[in-house]
Amino acid sequence: MSTKIKVAIVVLADTETHEGMGRVANALEAVKEFKQHGDDVKLIFDGAGVKWAVALSCPGHKLYGLYQQVSDKVSGICQYCAGAFGVTDAAIECKLKLMGEFDGHPSFRELLANDYRVITF
Repeated sequence: MSTKIKVAIVVLADTETHEGMGRVANALEAVKEFKQHGDDVKLIFDGAGVKWAVALSCPGHKLYGLYQQVSDKVSGICQYCAGAFGVTDAAIECKLKLMGEFDGHPSFRELLANDYRVITF
């Protein structure tokens, strides 16, 4: 019998660099692996990573296909950071949930209190 894992994958990487693309690609692959094993996985975009949530929603993006495989695991994006990075309107248009449980940010305490492991990219 396989143990089910509760994990939150958090993307903090910016869209500005090749290194950032590598980090988000690795995050998406991690979500895909947890999903394939039937684990309870959440994908959250925070900090500069909120820009990725919008960019990956565009069908022409290089990582669009991989994103589509795991898009059902997106819990949302940081409400505060969406405003700070100017993507709130685009996020709403892409039907992304804005998360603001703690001062406009996702609650990492709530994740830990519910036994989620948190991995950041």
